[in-house]
Amino acid sequence: MPVTATTSVPDAERLRALVRDFLATHDPRERLRFLRARFDAGLAWVHYPEGLGGLGLPRALQSVVDEEFAAAGAPDNAPRRNLIGLGMVAPTILRFGTEEQKRRFLRPLWTGEEAWCQLFSEPGAGSDLAALATRAVRDGDDWVVTGQKVWTSRAHEADWAILLARTDPDVPKHRGLTYFLCDMHSPGVVVRPLRQATGEAEFNEVFLNRVRIPDAHRLGAVGDGWRVAQTTLMNERIAIGGGAAPRETGALGVVARTWRERPELRTPGLHDELLRLWVAWEVNRLTNERIRQQLANGQPGPEGSAVKLAFARLNQRVTGLELTLLAGEGLAYDDWTMRRPAGVDFTQRSPGYRYLRAKGNSIEGGTSEILRNIIAERVLGLPPEPRTDKDVPWKDLPR
Repeated sequence: MPVTATTSVPDAERLRALVRDFLATHDPRERLRFLRARFDAGLAWVHYPEGLGGLGLPRALQSVVDEEFAAAGAPDNAPRRNLIGLGMVAPTILRFGTEEQKRRFLRPLWTGEEAWCQLFSEPGAGSDLAALATRAVRDGDDWVVTGQKVWTSRAHEADWAILLARTDPDVPKHRGLTYFLCDMHSPGVVVRPLRQATGEAEFNEVFLNRVRIPDAHRLGAVGDGWRVAQTTLMNERIAIGGGAAPRETGALGVVARTWRERPELRTPGLHDELLRLWVAWEVNRLTNERIRQQLANGQPGPEGSAVKLAFARLNQRVTGLELTLLAGEGLAYDDWTMRRPAGVDFTQRSPGYRYLRAKGNSIEGGTSEILRNIIAERVLGLPPEPRTDKDVPWKDLPR
């Protein structure tokens, strides 16, 4: 790996030696025991504090550890199946959680023993998340939560959820929210599938009927939920926008491979479009990598919204190009069977699936319209849109 201002050769070599010593004394065939021991050794997230899966080192050194374990064929923690937990929940708990919460949740989250989902969006509060109506009322040492959430990935197999609820309806909508960690096995939690255009039910709607959440599972201060949620959302957009990936991955890699293997499908017009998309995809990939390197110096900023916005647009155009390239062959759909998958795969499914599923990219993780507002106001410094409800108590807003 290149040496930068935030990394050093001695640190990298020390990490490689630590990994080699770890591999010499732990059996990778015992997967769960191996992952638990890796966390305890500080070789999970090297930039996290000692005792919480890390060594307090620069984030940029994480690739050194990951490369050493991968080269040895060691088991990983299935990061693609645990995107919400690893990419969104963990950094939020690290920043706002109590010491007890960090020690309780981070280890089983990283090892994959506990799956997570996100209970934010509601039928009447999607793009305008701060308008959410799910209520949490204090009752002794607990909060009693009632409401409905929607478009929840992995709710059907999650053990825990990050939950945003309204605890004070008498103040403006952004100031009356509180952030909780909700046990998805609690009485009163009902999960129902939402079947999509792909034929699958990757998402769910979740009903909360007087669900009791201990105050010990509140993350951050009462009424400070919006600020806590911003950490989650900024990490979400970086996670959805794409990770540190090699060139020609994802849907673009599939189209590029088809182009090379099927010369009879080529036309000059499609060649021009493919080149344009290839360049734009590569620019977005490198931009995302730069943002990830900047994370070594602190929390993610609004720039991640630009990467996610571009990814949604590009993925839709690439999957559309694939259908055009394949013509009638691309219209065949592989399977309409109702399933409830744990995640999305843009490389192993049919062209029709990729095309339909890509439509959701401009909705999940913040709609493209909302992300354009964030970029305009928080990145470019343009005047904000007029907001007539900014100082109005939530209970007085029309619904």
